[in-house]
Order: sequence, then C-alpha cells, then structure tokens
Amino acid sequence: MKKAILSIAILGMIFSGNVWAQTDTSGREKVYRATHTKVTELKHTKLKVNFDYEKEQMNGEEWLTASPYFYPTNELTLDAKGMLIHEVALDNNGKMSPLKYDYKDDVLKIALDKTYQRNQQYTVYIKYTSRPNEVKQEGSAAINDAKGLYFINAQGKDPDKPTQIWTQGETESSSAWFPTIDKPNQKTTQEIYMTVPDKYVTLSNGVLKESKKESNGLRTDHWVMDKRHSTYLFFMGVGEYAIVKDKWKNVPVDYYIEKEYEPYAKQIYGNTPEMIDFFSKKLGYDYPWAKYAQISGRDYVSGAMENTTATLHGSSVLQKPGQLIDENKWEDVIAHELFHHWFGDLVTAESWSNLTVNESFANYSEYLWNEYKYGKDQADYHLMSDVNMYIHNPGDFNKNLVRFDYASREDVFDLVTYQKGGGILHMLRNYLGDDAFFAGMNDYLKTNEYQNAEAHQLRLSFEKVSGKDLNWFFNQWYYGSGNPKINYTYTFEPVKKQVAVTINQSQELPFEFPLAIDVYDNGKPKRYNVWVNATAKNTFNFDTSKNPDLVNINADGVLLADITDTKTPEQYLMQFTNSKEFKSRYNALNGIKDQVGKNASATKLLSAALKDPFFRVRMKALELMDLSNGDQSKALAGDVEKLANNDPKTLVQASAIAALAKTKDKKYLPIFEKGLNAVSNSVRGNSLGAISAIDPSRISALADKIDLENASEDLLTQMLPIVVKNKVTSQMANIAPIAAFYPFVKFQDPELGKSAEEGFNWIMSSDNLKATESITKILGQAKSQIAENPQAKMMIHQMLKDGLSKKMDLLKQNPQQAASINPQIDALNKAIESYK
Repeated sequence: MKKAILSIAILGMIFSGNVWAQTDTSGREKVYRATHTKVTELKHTKLKVNFDYEKEQMNGEEWLTASPYFYPTNELTLDAKGMLIHEVALDNNGKMSPLKYDYKDDVLKIALDKTYQRNQQYTVYIKYTSRPNEVKQEGSAAINDAKGLYFINAQGKDPDKPTQIWTQGETESSSAWFPTIDKPNQKTTQEIYMTVPDKYVTLSNGVLKESKKESNGLRTDHWVMDKRHSTYLFFMGVGEYAIVKDKWKNVPVDYYIEKEYEPYAKQIYGNTPEMIDFFSKKLGYDYPWAKYAQISGRDYVSGAMENTTATLHGSSVLQKPGQLIDENKWEDVIAHELFHHWFGDLVTAESWSNLTVNESFANYSEYLWNEYKYGKDQADYHLMSDVNMYIHNPGDFNKNLVRFDYASREDVFDLVTYQKGGGILHMLRNYLGDDAFFAGMNDYLKTNEYQNAEAHQLRLSFEKVSGKDLNWFFNQWYYGSGNPKINYTYTFEPVKKQVAVTINQSQELPFEFPLAIDVYDNGKPKRYNVWVNATAKNTFNFDTSKNPDLVNINADGVLLADITDTKTPEQYLMQFTNSKEFKSRYNALNGIKDQVGKNASATKLLSAALKDPFFRVRMKALELMDLSNGDQSKALAGDVEKLANNDPKTLVQASAIAALAKTKDKKYLPIFEKGLNAVSNSVRGNSLGAISAIDPSRISALADKIDLENASEDLLTQMLPIVVKNKVTSQMANIAPIAAFYPFVKFQDPELGKSAEEGFNWIMSSDNLKATESITKILGQAKSQIAENPQAKMMIHQMLKDGLSKKMDLLKQNPQQAASINPQIDALNKAIESYK
C-alpha cells in the first residue's frame, strides 16, 4: 500500500512537535503483538455475489474449503464484520447439511459435524448479506476508513461522480464483505462470480474465466485466482471504465481507466511493462502472476493498494497532459504497488509487526526504478526527500522498524515502515554490494514464495548469500529505534601532517556503521571509508598537506542520520563544485540559503547550480535566489531567462518564471505571455502568478484556465492567493485542501496562511458542495492523525463550527437554495460530531 499524505506536509509539521508537543506516553504499559495463531488453514474461497445499489449492500454466497492447521478441531472461527448470516451448512459434494453457529461481535463460530484431523479438508457453505455501512471498526492515519466494501455514488445522484464499487482489504477489512480468517498469515486460492449490470466492467484477482449474460440486463463474470495469496489482498472493482490493453511478454497488462482519461492511459500507466521487465531481471525472479491490471477508485481511503494482480489507485492517478508533461506524479506509486507483487503478495509479512518486509521494500523499489529509468541523481533526490520526512518527525524516533508493541495495527503504516525502512535497505545494499544484495532478495523470494515471512528470514537470506553476520545491522536498524545524531569536529596537526576527524553521536544509544568522509586538500577531495564503532565518540586520522579546506562527512549520502553541519559559503561552493554525489551538491546549495544576497561565493554557487545537469538542483537554485536584488539580478538574470525559455524540463521553466516574477519587470512580460499558452500546468500557473504581480486586472479572466484538479502541491500553493484574492469560483474546490488547514499553514508561512484562511471563509460563505465536502473529508481524515494533539483537535473542531455558522447564515440569506446548502450543513455537522 502507498498511504495517502495529506496537504503540503502540514500534518507532518503538527506531529513533529513544532506546533504542539506530543502527548507523553512514558509509563504506558506495552503489549506484545504476537503473530496470529493458525488453528485453521484456508485452502480455497469461492464466492458468488450481487449488489444492492439502493441499500448499498452485497448479497453473498461462500464456499470455504479449509482444514485444521496442525491440531485436530471441531470448530471453525471466522471474522465477519457487520453482516447478516442467513445460512451455514456443510457442503459434502453438493449435499448440504446445516451446521450450528454463533454470530456475535463480528465473529462467526461454526460447530463442524465432527472433529477433523490435520490435512483433512471440509467445505462450509455460508449465505450472508454484507452491510458495509454497519461495520463499526474505524480507519486510521494511513487508511482513513475500514468498512471493506465501498459503494460510490451508488444511486447516481451526483452527476459529477461515476458509480463505482471497490474493496479495500488491508489491514483486516476483507471480512466486511466475505467471512474469512482475516489475518495476513492466511493464504488461499479463490474464485469470485460477480453479477453486475451489463453496462459495468468488473475486475478481480486472477483471470476472467467466463462472462455470461443474465436476464434483466445483468451479467455474471467469473474470476479465478489459482495461486495462494493472503485474504486482505482479495479485490473486487465494478464501474464504467475503459480497458486499455498492454502486455509484458505473454502476460496481459490492463489499465482500467475512467473514460475521460482513456486518451492518456498510456502516458499514465505506460511504463508498467518496462517496470515488470526491470524488476523481474533485477530480482532474478519473473513476475509470478497470470496478469497485471490497474484501476482507480473515487473517494479512495488511502493512496493505492497492491491487491494481487489488481492494483487499486486513488483518483490522483488520473492526470491530463498539462500535469503529465511536468511529471507523472504517480509513477513512483505505480512502481511501489507493482513491486509489492513480489514483496507483499508473493511473500507476505506474517504479522503487521513485520510490515517492513512488505512496505520498506516497496518504498525502496521507487529508488530502484528512478535509478534505472532516470539516473542516480533522481533516485538519490527521491530517497533524500523520503528520509527527510522521517528525520523531521521526532515523534517517530522511538519506534522500532519491527514493532511488536503497537497500539493499533494501523499504526505501523508510518514514516518508519515506509520512508525510514527504504533508507535502511539502501544502507544494507551499499554495505553488501549490489551482487549480494539482489542475490539475497532472490533467495528470500524463492525460499518463501507463496508463504509468509518475517524480518529474521530476510536476515538469514542475506547472511546465506553474503557469508556475513548481519545481526549487528538488524538489531540496531530493525529491532531498535532511532538513528545517529551526529556532529563532528576536526583539528590539524602540522607536525604529523594529519587531520583528526572526531565523529560525535548525541543520541542515547550509539550506532555502528560505515561512513564515507571526504577530506579536501588543496581544493580536491580524497575519499576515506571508515567504520564508526557504537561509542559516543570516534576519532579518525587522515594524512593531509595542510589544514583541510573542508571535511565532508557522509559524503556519499548513504547513512541515514541527522547531521549537524556548518560550513562557510566558500566551503559549500567547493563542496558543490567537487562532489559527484547528488546529496552533497544539494546540501551545499541548501547550506547557503541564509547567505544568498550577502556573499559572493553564495552567488557563484547559485550560478553553478543553474548549470547543474540534474533539474532538481536547478530548481533549488531558482527557489533560493531573489532577482529583485540588484547584484543577484546582474549575475544571474541572464541565465535564468534562458532557463525560462529553453530548459528541457517544464518544471525548471516554471521555477525560472517564478524567479523572474520577483523583479516585477515588464521586460519579461513576453516570456510570461508565452507561458500562458504552454501545455504545462506549472508553466501556465507560474506565468499567471508573474502577470498578477505586474497587471493584476487580468487575473480573473485567466485564472480559471489553469487545470488545478489533482494539481501538485507546489502549483496549488502558487495559485491559492491568486484564486482567493480574485474569487475564481471555478477553482474553489481545488484550493480547498490547503484552505482546510489554514491555522497550521500560518505556522509555516504566515502570508500563505492568511490566503488559506480567506479561502476557508470564502468556501464556507459560498454555496459550493464540492469545496465544502472536500474540506470536511480532509479534516475527517486528519482526525486519526491528531489523536495525540488535543490542541489541534480542538482547533479543527472550532474551525468546523465556524464553517457551520457561516453556512447557516448563508441558508438564512438564501432559503431558496436550501436543497444545495443543506447537504453542506449535514457534512459539517457530521464532521463536528466526529471531533466531539
């Protein structure tokens, strides 16, 4: 699963303690989350289902074949959430014998006809009604709802939303739509007969064996999955989709896409066959399933989900040329979910405590794909961004990667399991070397295929291949918490012609790790690879002709650490100029942000960065400069103008336009005018922002032409003040995600926060259902993420009450619009109730 990340990292700031301190959990009694005990082993699950769109329920029949796992038993216990159970019987070759059962508290206990021995199979028949709206379990920060089966616009009342059905099984919600043993260490083959209106297509795991027309305009599709996989990976999808066909070798690769986006399906998903080929070769293990399909779902409860052979994406995957020409923002997610088909679907975590063997690998697959397709700089940028999310969230510092003491199983879907876990794998890869690392992954997959595993088995595979003892690595990175917090000093000894570099770790428990150190002598770096022992202080001596020009630790950027590093602009310039590794260059550029406009070396560094081959470095330089400063303009404006006109990356063009806009110089108007006609959303958006600074009277007529639906957070941030100030009603719903968090935005950016607050008040004072629902949905998702921040909870509660007050005033002023305003009032009341 790729979890959803809420608007512009605002919540990350809240939880980091920068706004409010976390609730102290010291002294809380911890529990041990053991792997689920297997009393029964599922063998095969057969379902026949049809849907009641009016009641938003599903009528189901199930034939469940199972056997005792080891010990004899005369009972079958199943999870079945929020259901009506109509009939339970033993199916003995078609002969039905009623069985006694007890159903309460979402658990179905069935008394079998006799005591069964190990490997002695039986088939139980269950007739039931799934009622997802009766499911009591709640969602979490990662997966914001947990009712398993979702009817989207089931009665077709919303003309702007398609009618869809989709399921979401992770973590333990498959049992909301079929009785099962809803634990990750249960695997079974399956088949599903889905009866739907003939106008809809269906998708499920495995392959479509038969499609049969029924009476009354219905059709039954028979999907069969003949390889075992975990019950949380079962999937059904129903809706009006176009199916765009592709393939890898002889494996069908299908893209189920809303018809409006059908022309862009190959631009969105088209790299999938190449990804399958790359991952198959890299792992030495061909894609193991009969097909691969991807589908999107409206109102999805997270980011995306790796249902075996049938990945479900949230609607953010749907993009048009204006977005795609900048970048396919969902490509990393597409790679992530695909990689799960080895790490997660083929070999599955035996418990949620060991989720790292699913999600950390899927996270790291994003690095692997970027490295292969776009180069190491892009991969390193992606990894840096991910690891920084973890580093800058102190609330995660004390969480182990393998976590047996979680409060809720949903809690492990966090920055530690994903972003930190990916960074840990990158360190392991660099320690072992590529050959051993990928051979170890291959051994792990082949040893545990179609089974469950845990981190210890991962360690054993890497040890088996490499011959190295890796307990030291797994004990501190997998079964421990935190990371090195490093500062360093160095002193030159002129007699010995040596520099002594001292590495200090300030966290409570020191780590041991390999470390790359560059020592600059006469302007040129020499790389030293040292081993830092698990002590608070380590000192290393290196030969050098004089006092080093600078020392750069973690020069290769591999170590996952929080490093305090202070250099002069002159040293940063030298580091930037002489470093091949992306992170050292980027850190040097970031290091001069407080010296821009004050120091000649800082300006030289910006000038050099504008010519860097990696576009993210060029963008960072453009972000840091201020061309309203005469000296900077003289030194840099010419190069910036060239980038605005000619850079091969539209994102760089857009950043260059934003940099030129700070001058408010009319001589750049032709560039901005040209940008208004670009395909790129970012170029058009930044061009509009530039014109607004010079000629505000033109904005109202232009702002509604920018496609902000599913736009990047950078573009939304750029456009928010323009949309709000000029009351561009057509864009109201699109800026709602930022407006929803206006009190918190103010802590990060007071000016942006002011515009966000104006946007919130504008939305709440307007008759706009889509914008209001967007805000209430986002704030509803936030509830699970701020459980330990009562101040934030109170603030959001008050925001919602203020919004409700404005809607009530609007209704009093416009009673004739009650039909459209009342649903907005209902949405706000529901959100307010959830915060009580």
